[in-house]
Amino acid sequence: MTEKVTSFQYDRMVESALRGVLRDALRVVEAQGGLPGEHHFYITFETTRPGVVIPDRLRAQHPQDMTIVLQNQFWDLRVFDDALEVTLSFNRKRERLRVPFSAVTAFADPHASFGLQFQTDLSTDSDLDDLDDDAGADWDALMGEGETNDDRRGAAGGSDSAEGDGDSEGANVIALDAFRKK
Repeated sequence: MTEKVTSFQYDRMVESALRGVLRDALRVVEAQGGLPGEHHFYITFETTRPGVVIPDRLRAQHPQDMTIVLQNQFWDLRVFDDALEVTLSFNRKRERLRVPFSAVTAFADPHASFGLQFQTDLSTDSDLDDLDDDAGADWDALMGEGETNDDRRGAAGGSDSAEGDGDSEGANVIALDAFRKK
């Protein structure tokens, strides 16, 4: 029997819809076998979340979060309803990763000046009041402000597919903070 709804949890609905944008973009890449034109994706995720599968050496290097880049050198992308799997090169060694969409904290396509930020834990309304206020700083790092291309390559675990222009001027960033209860 389904529990009766007493109020709508719009924050969860919006998060789910926005994660659908990420999933749909990845499904296009999966179907086409690569990214169109100059598009490339930065995907940041929490390495400690349940369901994240990465090699131990990468987890040791990225104990809290990690940004991967999908551009030129990625293989065997598989997109599921709840997660993505991809093989990437780290220091010339191919590694398979599984990242649940619930672990993703940010998604960006610098070529399109588009980005999304996500919350990874929306279990109660009181949790919304305790969310990290430094998300803006994380976003700046993701979009490349104050970093060189070499810095961004390093954040991608050594993948040499990070050639973003780092220009976030006029970026279409959708943050949910404006919709959250204060």
